[in-house]
Amino acid sequence: MHESSTPRRNFYNKIAMIQYCCTYALAILTFFASLAHARQPARPNIVLVMTDDQGYGDIGIRNNPHLKTPNLDRFARNGIQLDRFYCSPVCAPTRASLMTGRYYYRSGVIHTSRGGAKMHGEEVTIAERLRNAGYATGIFGKWHLGDTYPMRPEDQGFDETLWHRSGGIDQTPDKPNSYFDPYLRRNGEMARGDGYCTDVFFDAAIDFIKTPREKPFFVYLPTNTPHTPLEVAERYAVPYRKLGLNDTTARVYGMVANIDENFGRLLDTLQQTGQRENTLVLFFGDNGPQQARFNDGLRGRKTSTYEGGIRVGAFLQWPARWQQPKKFDTIAAHFDIAPTLLAAAGVSPSATPKFDGVNLLPLLDGHNVDWPQRTLFFQCHRGLTPKPFQNCAVITDRYKLVGYPGTFNRENLDTSADPVLELYDIPADRGESKNLATDLPQTVAKLRDAYTKWYNDVRSTRNFTPGVIHIGNEAENPVCLCRYQDGNYKSGIPYGWTVHVERGGKYRFTINRGLLEGQGGLHILWQGKETILPLGASENSAIGELTPGKGVIDIWFTPKATKRVPISNNGTAGNVDVERL
Repeated sequence: MHESSTPRRNFYNKIAMIQYCCTYALAILTFFASLAHARQPARPNIVLVMTDDQGYGDIGIRNNPHLKTPNLDRFARNGIQLDRFYCSPVCAPTRASLMTGRYYYRSGVIHTSRGGAKMHGEEVTIAERLRNAGYATGIFGKWHLGDTYPMRPEDQGFDETLWHRSGGIDQTPDKPNSYFDPYLRRNGEMARGDGYCTDVFFDAAIDFIKTPREKPFFVYLPTNTPHTPLEVAERYAVPYRKLGLNDTTARVYGMVANIDENFGRLLDTLQQTGQRENTLVLFFGDNGPQQARFNDGLRGRKTSTYEGGIRVGAFLQWPARWQQPKKFDTIAAHFDIAPTLLAAAGVSPSATPKFDGVNLLPLLDGHNVDWPQRTLFFQCHRGLTPKPFQNCAVITDRYKLVGYPGTFNRENLDTSADPVLELYDIPADRGESKNLATDLPQTVAKLRDAYTKWYNDVRSTRNFTPGVIHIGNEAENPVCLCRYQDGNYKSGIPYGWTVHVERGGKYRFTINRGLLEGQGGLHILWQGKETILPLGASENSAIGELTPGKGVIDIWFTPKATKRVPISNNGTAGNVDVERL
């Protein structure tokens, strides 16, 4: 009995030991799982600050020998730095990609003015997605994706809005205006800011952050500085003039110093309100510098697809998730922001429209992930008809293909022959000084083929058709038809506006005559029919009829017995207010 029971007893002992080990292991796994869950922060608040024309070198941490930006430097050193973060070479395209997570050519945006900066109202923005997920949303600053319904920020997902029209304060149709005490659009109404524009926008954002609420917030704070006109208080510019810098650079650096000061105030507010820990804060510029100045060795500036025009870098902090500073030289871009923010907020993107950008969180978290090799594409030039390879760039982790460099303003560039292409090894030659196109023809051919596939793909989305102004909708009445900002242009000559007249009936048309005086006629060309409404010498307004439909409407004034004189300068002459009666 004793000998036969021993194996059985040993068997049961082994079973008990296995059960104990399994229970212990399960407890360990549960413990670490609970720790991991505890470390996973709740849905964060999100603050996105994007400046205008602040280039890669316009910050102290980038070896700038003169500019002092202590708050931004500290934020960068203590957070995450994306050193090879790219944007489009000019304003509106960057903003369209940022808001949608898609290449801007898909959105209807073509460039920055003359009908090219109108994003289709059907586009779904990051603000709309976050608001639908329970976020309070606010914009404070520059929009530049359409001044009229349904393209305004209040139409595109923002609860609280404080913004200026056009591409800059005091640019058509935002005239007359100033960086000091500016006239702005606040929640659909005209309002007068009190103080310097950047201070006004940060004040409004800070008030929004301080507002008690049960849900998280998304603050989009796109400053219009340091974009021209270079208006700033003398106390900011004087220190840089004393360093021997020219007046233009001194003013730009003064504007950046003011941004840095306000950025520090914003971070202090988050700290004081107990929201700093679980707020994801991002900072970057929208393109390279407009004027020639220090850019840390990068070639080119705004409008260029060399590094100096599109490489801006980005800084991020989210203390609840990222405790240690990190620096990445992985390529990333503006269209990665929307999928990344949605992932941070726990929002699953819809299947359509598909993002061109990717979620950067696995990279930023520092997980040992097999990060995919990517190819990024950038292009922009004047005119409503993009042309293959004109002012473009194709970027991989190592190589960069540049097409027709320096042709942003060449609206009539002939691209029928083999394109002018340059190739650079960016990690080895960040200043793009050695063109390798002749040495590496296979690499050129590979990137050229990738570009052609991309170009055909983005063209297939909307065939480069800009957004459409709606007339007759109660959401905005009257509607301002701005000739320079929103009109259609060909070879520098305006020929009307693409509109959707939602409701037919009587409308009042009020035109800015400019220098045209005397009696004459207000011409309205719509759906193939031209109507001429008489105007007295002192009149600029008349009532006529519009039928519903979609198409190009052209409106102009001619004095009696004269022919039409096209207006092509950047002014308010030729602008028309259309009001449904």
